[in-house]
Amino acid sequence: MTDSLLDRLVDWDVANATARRMARPGPQVSASEAADVVAQLHQLAISAQPHVQAITTMAAPSRDAQVLVVDRPGWVSANLVSLRAMLEPVVDKLTARRGLDPGPLAAAIGGKVTGAQAGGMLAFFSTKVLGQYDLHPGGTPRLLLVAPNVVQTEREMGVDPTDFRRWVCLHEETHRVQFTAVPWLRQHILDEARGLATDLAPDPSTLVHTLTDVARRLPGVLRGDDGSLLDLFATPAQRERLAKVTAVMSLLEGHADVVMDEVGPGVVPSVAVIRERFSQRRGGTDPRDRLLRRLLGLEAKMRQYRDGARFVRAVVEQVGMTGFNQVWDSPDTLPTPREVADPRAWVRRVHG
Repeated sequence: MTDSLLDRLVDWDVANATARRMARPGPQVSASEAADVVAQLHQLAISAQPHVQAITTMAAPSRDAQVLVVDRPGWVSANLVSLRAMLEPVVDKLTARRGLDPGPLAAAIGGKVTGAQAGGMLAFFSTKVLGQYDLHPGGTPRLLLVAPNVVQTEREMGVDPTDFRRWVCLHEETHRVQFTAVPWLRQHILDEARGLATDLAPDPSTLVHTLTDVARRLPGVLRGDDGSLLDLFATPAQRERLAKVTAVMSLLEGHADVVMDEVGPGVVPSVAVIRERFSQRRGGTDPRDRLLRRLLGLEAKMRQYRDGARFVRAVVEQVGMTGFNQVWDSPDTLPTPREVADPRAWVRRVHG
C-alpha cells in the first residue's frame, strides 16, 4: 500500500485497532457450532440464487458469486479496504481543488484522530450489519455475511435459525443480482457516492458559518424532527443531491426486501413470523439506541427499506415485474425522490 495523502489523513492501523477494541463480542458459540453456521450460511447464499432469479427474472452470472462469511473483525477489515478505495479519488479531487496538504505533524496527529473516529463508527456498525454486498472499489465485489450478528439476531427474535439465515441470504443475493445483472449500476453508485462525499467535504472558508448553523439546528436533530448529523453539514443543494442518492438506495433496499418476502413459506416456512418480528426489531426500543441511530442517519436507512418496498410493490402491481425491471435500463430510469413517494409518477414517466 503506497503512502498517499489519504493515508496521512487517516491512520488505517489505528482505525482497525480501535474498531476491534470497541466492538462488543459476539454471542457465545462453540467452535463446532461456529463452523456449522459458517458452512450453512455459505450454502444458503448459493442456494438463494435460483429463488431470486425466479422472482426478479434478472439473470446474474453465478461465477461472480463470491461469498465470504466473516466475523466482526473480518467485516471491519473488509470495509476498511473498501473505504480507503472509495475515498482516495475524493481526497485527490479535494487536493486539486483546495490545495489540501497538511504538514507532517498535523497529518500525524490528525490521522490518528480520524482513524480512531473511523474505527469507532465501524465498531458500532460491525455489531449491526447482518450482510452486505461489498462493491469493493478497485477490487472484486463480494457478498459478506456476518455470522455472529446473524446468530445473535435470530436468538433475540426467537425464530427458526435455518429459515432466518436463508431469509437474510435472499436479501443479500438480491443485491448481488442487482449489481451483476445491471452492468452500469456499480460504477454509477460509486461515482454518485464519491461525488457526494466531495461535495460534503467542509470548505474552510465557510466553516464558521457551517458550525453556527449546526449549533442552531442540533436540538432539532436530537428531537428527531430535523434529519441526521449529515443533514446538518449539508447545504440545500447538497441535501437535494443526497435525496437523489437516497432514492436509489431506497429502490435497492426495497427491492431486496420484497424478494426476501415474496419467496413465501414454500422456501422459508416461517417467513411471516420472521418479517413481523424483524420489523418490530427495526423499530428499536432502547431510547439511547434510537438517538444514536437518528444521529448516524440509521433512521433514514430504515425508511429506505419501507419506502423502497412500497415503491416496488406498487409498480409491480401496475405494470408487472417485467415493467418494473425497466428501472434498470439506465440511470435516467431510476426513480427520483418524488417518484419513490409516488410510484404512479414513475410509471407515467417511464411507461407513458
